[in-house]
Amino acid sequence: MQAIWRDDDAQKLIFHTDRGSTYTARRFTRLCQKMGIRQSMGRVGSCFDNAAAEAFFSSLEWEVLSRNEFHTIMEAQAVVLEWCYGFYNHQRRHSAIGMMSPVDYENTAVTEPEAA
Repeated sequence: MQAIWRDDDAQKLIFHTDRGSTYTARRFTRLCQKMGIRQSMGRVGSCFDNAAAEAFFSSLEWEVLSRNEFHTIMEAQAVVLEWCYGFYNHQRRHSAIGMMSPVDYENTAVTEPEAA
């Protein structure tokens, strides 16, 4: 799994992955269709298609998983979700987007008019 996000214009969930057999299997594809999830996959043999997602998971592993000991799956889920939605998207600054948080970057992109 590489990334999941909401595309508000399409009102669908987009699930971006590599082209691994798990994600290309007919059964998985049908499940996504049934649940209204649009699949998105990177090009074959292109590591750059998933660079942002790879960076995200590297940060998750370094900043959360390696620094915590979880006793239950629910505990791990709670910590990871809090990190993703409480810190990573709203507070953590990212060099690829001008040292802004993803939420600040998206809000700026939505509110600023395009240059002519």
